[in-house]
Amino acid sequence: MSDTQKLTAAQRTIGDFSPKIVELTDKVLFGDVWERKELAPRDRSLITVASLITGGNSEQLGFHLGKAKDNGLTEEELIEVITHLAFYAGWPKAMSAITVAKELFAKEN
Repeated sequence: MSDTQKLTAAQRTIGDFSPKIVELTDKVLFGDVWERKELAPRDRSLITVASLITGGNSEQLGFHLGKAKDNGLTEEELIEVITHLAFYAGWPKAMSAITVAKELFAKEN
């Protein structure tokens, strides 16, 4: 395994540019919050994907759609989340999200 493969997503994305955000992302968010036992990883992923969609934060959506699949959500379920949220979050946000999902799922299949 190369050194690049050992880096976390935050380390690869912002590396030395913002070491404190990398540290908080890796240690607090993914090292603590995501590891809490009160919610299953699948539930955390579902909440996170829904939150990113409703906030219109499609930049981080691709990463979290992949993480959601790793945590047990299917592509069909994730597409349904986006479809459902079109009526609650707004059509433009859903269209942006479905575009991200389509591109990501096409790369993976």
